[in-house]
Amino acid sequence: MDLLDYAFMQRALIAAALVGITAPAIGTYLVQRRQAVMGDGIGHVAMTGVALGFLLNTSPVWMATLVAVIGAVGMELIRSRGKTSGDIALAMLFYGGLAGGVMIINLAPGGSTANLTSYLFGSITTVSAEDITAVVILALFVVAVTLGLRRQLFAVCQDEEFARVTGLPVRFLNLLMAVTAAVTVTVAMRIVGLLLVSAMMVIPVAAAQRVTRGFTATLSVAMVIGVLVSLSGTAATYYIDAPSGGTIVLLAIAVFMVMTAVSTPLARRRAKAARATEEVCTREGVEV
Repeated sequence: MDLLDYAFMQRALIAAALVGITAPAIGTYLVQRRQAVMGDGIGHVAMTGVALGFLLNTSPVWMATLVAVIGAVGMELIRSRGKTSGDIALAMLFYGGLAGGVMIINLAPGGSTANLTSYLFGSITTVSAEDITAVVILALFVVAVTLGLRRQLFAVCQDEEFARVTGLPVRFLNLLMAVTAAVTVTVAMRIVGLLLVSAMMVIPVAAAQRVTRGFTATLSVAMVIGVLVSLSGTAATYYIDAPSGGTIVLLAIAVFMVMTAVSTPLARRRAKAARATEEVCTREGVEV
């Protein structure tokens, strides 16, 4: 394990583990409420924050977090209005964020679009000690929200009207979920990249759904898959000199395919057992 002898790999593996935990954690809620592409949109907006970080000579991670949070809140407010024009407004926000990042980075001293490459696709060699500090703080926030408020967030994702009737602060929880998704994007951008972070929010969750029943089981398995593929992909990047984001996402897709292959016979077996139980109950005059 000579890769652990290098400080940059130690930092990269720590960041990868945090990405593996946080992205599927918030992704489970986004998939539940059919907002799987939200992470992709936030990633576009966060690009403006990264560029502002270079322009103002401050931390791109913290600046990206600020801009991503503002963008995510805007997305949620647009979504909550439920108007047809909302799709157009979201598209303008997404692509405006990306275009703004490209324009602003060229205004920064010595800046060019090449500076954005590691943020777009991830790079293990660019994770600094300051980045790790920021990522750990942000990841703790994401874990606290997604696990500490899992019952309330699940209720909102299932049925907003019912959650509102039961007295839950639906508007606040929706905004909190959007902010948490934005924070997750900035946690993941150094390892997975802004353009691929949405994949880590969705694919581990989709893979977990193939073999689990119930929200809690899906959340747990998705986080395990996320950590495994993030650490494996980061380690593989060290040996094969490939982009970390692409490697991690491809591994996640491979796990999804394996889970799909495994789930097919399991589903058939469960269906067969259910039919057999129903037949027995029917013969004995018991309602199923």
